[in-house]
Amino acid sequence: MRTPMKVEVSEADRRLLEKWIKSRSIPDKQKQRAKIVLLSSEGRPTSELMRKLKVSNPTLNLWRRRYQEEGIEALVKGRSRPSGFTSLPQEKVQEVLSLTVTGKPANATHWSCRSMAEQVGISKSAVNRIWQAHKLKPHQVKGFKVSNDKHFEKKLRDVVGLYLDPPEKAIVFSVDEKSQIQALDRTQPGLPLKRGKAGTMTHDYKRHGTTTLFAALNVHEGTVIGECLPKHRNDEFLSFLKRLDRETEKALDVHLIVDNYATHKHPNVKAWLEKHPRFHMHFTPTSASWVNLVERFFRDITEERIRRGVFRSVPELKEAIMDYLAHRNANPKPYKWTARPDEILAKVAKAKDMLGTLH
Repeated sequence: MRTPMKVEVSEADRRLLEKWIKSRSIPDKQKQRAKIVLLSSEGRPTSELMRKLKVSNPTLNLWRRRYQEEGIEALVKGRSRPSGFTSLPQEKVQEVLSLTVTGKPANATHWSCRSMAEQVGISKSAVNRIWQAHKLKPHQVKGFKVSNDKHFEKKLRDVVGLYLDPPEKAIVFSVDEKSQIQALDRTQPGLPLKRGKAGTMTHDYKRHGTTTLFAALNVHEGTVIGECLPKHRNDEFLSFLKRLDRETEKALDVHLIVDNYATHKHPNVKAWLEKHPRFHMHFTPTSASWVNLVERFFRDITEERIRRGVFRSVPELKEAIMDYLAHRNANPKPYKWTARPDEILAKVAKAKDMLGTLH
């Protein structure tokens, strides 16, 4: 049996330690340290304390010694351990940051931890820590396109105005076509999802044809009128417009937000619009598809129903799309546009200024 190590505890410290143990706001680790000191002051055997508190002998000795040397304050919070990493000179850190944001390796398009470490002469883990500390991710890249439309501001304010302040006695539709949706069948059946294992799907597939989804998103209700057609010419677009005409109240104006695809500006379409004055076309700026809210719907149906689907024929694909629309329309949730035109214009101006400095 190990020899008991008795710790002298003053009455004031004893009362405070006992108060810690009973308190609900004191961390468990601090309560355990208080118990170590109090039980040690009673001269109890070390083996008994190890069994009762479920701690090792070195832990007992650690907190006994700290209390004896530094008093009760030493029990409040443990000393932080020294870092296991050797700090780098600030010059090396700055060199890594400068190369990351302004340079490229000789034989690659972007830096990796290994290439940067070889270039600067430090370890890969050191490079990784620097990048993490400064939130740099050279391996990632995001796509973008700044619109050069001369009438960007006018079109933007027109479309966003329909989102934020729609006209009275009118319906606002965000309209577009999702073309070339492929009916893909997998060459082998995938394995099901299991605990600890993701479901599987073969990388190769069989093509069974394509279809085009014409969709009109009711901006303020969230419902979608959709139709699958074999092509996306002006004839199909006119057919879809006629459907919108049939399925909307005749007393309401219909505002359509569309992109600059040639089909939407075809002479046949213009002639039909002249004969149906309650229809009003609003064109998004060029290279700014993000302004059209129906693109959000296309993203959702792609992720939730199409991308991982298995379709053995075009009719099967169409049925899946129509079934998705029916479920969505049964409990519609509109997409909420929050960005104001001035905020968007300020960001676009900033992006153009930054691009100008690179040329």
